[in-house]
Amino acid sequence: MTSTSIYDIEVTDIHGQSRSFAQFKDKVVLIVNVASECGFTKQYTGLQSLHENYHEQGLEVLGFPCNQFGGQEPGDETQIAEFCSARFDVSFPMFSKVQVNGPGAHPLFAHLKSEAPGVLGSEAIKWNFTKFLLGRNGKVWKRYAPSTSPEDLVRDIEALL
Repeated sequence: MTSTSIYDIEVTDIHGQSRSFAQFKDKVVLIVNVASECGFTKQYTGLQSLHENYHEQGLEVLGFPCNQFGGQEPGDETQIAEFCSARFDVSFPMFSKVQVNGPGAHPLFAHLKSEAPGVLGSEAIKWNFTKFLLGRNGKVWKRYAPSTSPEDLVRDIEALL
């Protein structure tokens, strides 16, 4: 998958609309696999803050719900959208539920993992709220652990903007 450009990948937003990743060309993009019932769910607040503070400068924060870790995203897209809006006033783009590991992994996450392996070279995503920061060229600049708070990404985001 490494020969494929990220801009050739199609994604489906949380409202069921197919979108080309090319719409994010020349942007700094933060991609996060999210879940509503995770210990890290409170990071939505920090992700929304990043969106509010840096969107006008070219940052796109993108949330991809995933239920592969402890069943922590059991709802459907409508429930997820309502949760994110009501609890965290999320206004950054959210996408349909995806798998990030295994044979059913969404092509976007297969691409991200091949570009930025995790600890000890493992490509597998270990938990919800793993983050991938992409530069304006569409390449993964850095992969962050779920425990890394959105606030801890500010310096890296500002360097890429």
